[in-house]
Formats: sequence, C-alpha cells, structure tokens
Amino acid sequence: MMRIIAITTPVVDDDDVCLIQGLLKCGIDCIHLRKPDSGIQECRKLLEKLTEQDRSNIIIHDYPELYEEFGLKGIHTNRNITFLPEGYDGFRTRSCHSFDEITRYKDEYDYLFLSPVFDSISKSGYKSAFSTADLMDASANGIIDDKVIALGGVTFGSIPYLKSLNFGGVAMIGAIYNIRTLDLLKKYEDHNFQ
Repeated sequence: MMRIIAITTPVVDDDDVCLIQGLLKCGIDCIHLRKPDSGIQECRKLLEKLTEQDRSNIIIHDYPELYEEFGLKGIHTNRNITFLPEGYDGFRTRSCHSFDEITRYKDEYDYLFLSPVFDSISKSGYKSAFSTADLMDASANGIIDDKVIALGGVTFGSIPYLKSLNFGGVAMIGAIYNIRTLDLLKKYEDHNFQ
C-alpha cells in the first residue's frame, strides 16, 4: 500500500487548520508539519486548533519538543535537526538526498524521503537529482523499497510511475498547496491510491 503524505508550506497560514483537516478527511496518510519560517509559538497555536485525532497524524519537523506536548505521530530529522531527543522511541522519519544516505539510514527510520525525485513545484530552481536510469537501477537493487518516499515535484499523476519503481509512498508540497481549496481536494476523496 502506497503512503500519500502532505508536507506543509514553511510559514503558518490562516488556512492551515482547514487544509490539514481536509487532507486527513480525504485520506492523506499523514501530514509533515514543516514550518521553518514560523516560530514555535505559531506552531503551538496551530496545533492547539487541531483535534487530538488530527494531531496523531502529524509528524513534526522544526520543533521536536512539540511531539510529546501534543501527542503527535512522530519526529522528522534532516540536515537542520540531526538527532532525536534522548530516550525518544516514537515514529521516525528522515530526509535523504542520495542513495548512499538511504542505504545508511534505512534501518534506523520508519521511512525516508528521497528528494528531489522530479523538479520541484514549490521551490524554484530545485531540479531533480536523479535520472530515470538512476531510479530504475536503485529500484532493481532494492535501494528503493517500501521504506522510501518520493519527494520533489511529485503530483497525483506521477503516483503510478513511482509505484512501478517500488517507492513506498509519495510526499507532496506544491501539488497539494497549488490546489488551495478544499472544494478541489474533494475530487481526490474517492481516488484509489493503491
């Protein structure tokens, strides 16, 4: 089963609560709350507006201390947050930008983002780091598997291709936030992502 993951935009926005709740209602597996351009208090206020059920589907990026405070699903590490809190035994995810990183961290995390798989939608000039041949080779060698999530330029239309490469899921920022309204999100509610 392929995971469908949404990643928030970098700044807390008035529409975040409505969009997060709508995405979860439409069947998105989880939300990565990534708000590096907002402070911890803004993120805290956003999380306070969500239900306990909503929060149980959120993985926090920039402020790992909010994990326990709000009963979140897990913590994400990357180049900025390189380690998990001492004694942490919750859900773990990580950003990777090479096949070497995927191989190095796969056993330590529940899943890993591999990016950018395609040219980014949300970050201008952020180009794909992998050729089709690279991806096919990594898939054939078992580097890409159900613990690897494709990120970077991913759209709903690219899901079948990424599934054929054995990715365990997809993560989207631009494709989700370019929709911007829950009315349009509704058209994906009955979409079969399997």
